[in-house]
Amino acid sequence: MADATTAPPEAAAPLMAHEAAARRPVCPLCGRLVPPSRLFTTQRLQPQVLSLLVANCPGWRPERGLCPDCATRFIEAWEELRLRHPAQAGCRILPTALRLGASREFSGRGVTIAFLDSGFYSHPDLVEPRSRILAYTDVTRRGARLADLRKPDVSSWHGTMTSVVACGNGALSDGLYRGLAWEASLVLVKVGSARRIAHDDIRRGLEWVIRNRKRYGIRIVNVSCGGDYEASYLEDALSQAAERASREGILVCAAAGNAGLTPNHAVIPPGSAPSVLTVGGLDDKNRLDVRGYDMYHSSYGPTIDGLQKPEVIAPGIWVAAPILPGTSTAEQAQLLAALGGARDAELKAMIGAAPGVDPALDAALELEPYLIRQLVESRLRDNNLISGAYKHVDGTSFSAPIVSSVAAQMIEANPKLAAREVKRILIDTATRLSSVEAERQGWGVVNARLAVEAALHRATAPASPS
Repeated sequence: MADATTAPPEAAAPLMAHEAAARRPVCPLCGRLVPPSRLFTTQRLQPQVLSLLVANCPGWRPERGLCPDCATRFIEAWEELRLRHPAQAGCRILPTALRLGASREFSGRGVTIAFLDSGFYSHPDLVEPRSRILAYTDVTRRGARLADLRKPDVSSWHGTMTSVVACGNGALSDGLYRGLAWEASLVLVKVGSARRIAHDDIRRGLEWVIRNRKRYGIRIVNVSCGGDYEASYLEDALSQAAERASREGILVCAAAGNAGLTPNHAVIPPGSAPSVLTVGGLDDKNRLDVRGYDMYHSSYGPTIDGLQKPEVIAPGIWVAAPILPGTSTAEQAQLLAALGGARDAELKAMIGAAPGVDPALDAALELEPYLIRQLVESRLRDNNLISGAYKHVDGTSFSAPIVSSVAAQMIEANPKLAAREVKRILIDTATRLSSVEAERQGWGVVNARLAVEAALHRATAPASPS
């Protein structure tokens, strides 16, 4: 009988292996085991990169080091900020591409994404220096023309934001807030208004995309809107249209919805259809440190058919998106941004020259300059403003186009990928959050870089005849 204080001989090897693993350093940022020889010491980092690390990683101590993958992520983040927008190297909202560690090599070139939404505008990030909008249609009325996109209205903002989040080239931010698919082509399909998007009109929009998929080379359709009710995909016409689009070789990427905090947090069509890639929301705290990641309050399954949704999650808050030009919001943002960069002696004259643009500022003319600056900063923060052209937004409406843009990079990297393969790779390369229930996050946070690398190395089967 073995002594109670001594492990039996057959347990010695596992015990030694366990002790060896315990001695192996763990990256304090991502939690992965790192061989001691590969541990990245901060002596190898530039002071500016170290400052970015400290700002993004509360509680992290430089002497603990980090793994090469995390070090590369922060080095590339700093280089991107320094080279592209040195004046905003310390910007308050980090570009989504940096937070996802997305590939710089691919930009969605040669790939067309269709967007179904309430309305659109020909935003500079989509049409300068050349327009990448191939077509525009409105399923709610006849006679829609591309020229209609030059006139913004209240229904234009949501679709403008979703399309620019995915495909904007950052024309109004010197490239800082460009989407991952900044060279992709777009097809814009209006399926409603700011007041309402009807279940059946989303179906009609999907059917239009299916009919015109070959004409415009549509490989992805982004649906940042949902139907009116829960329904089984076996009987629901909208869900059936989504299934047909998938069979025709189109990746259908849909927002999960934002009802995660309600008792009825169900995912509704078309996101509830089996073949659809449904995207929930991640709250990454606008940081590069994965330890603080949490869920956004996105909807989740099981669906009425017992399917678990969403499949993956992506940033659903702190997402930079365009302000609709020509609106009161744009006028306010431009004034506040200008005040933020003005000299003390200029502040009151600028406010006096723009009465009513921001009523809170009209009462500030008697204040000292330092108090005016505090008020301006407060107004920028309260209105989620980043600059005169962008603000940060939230909702799974923006999680879905982020994943659509990753898919565009994957298809550019490997054009032979079938839609089902793109979906499978995104699922297989996602990273689970250990602190969140699986039913809320699916397979986890989409990993843009790994997904593109997997796409490059995927041996594709011959395409089935259409």
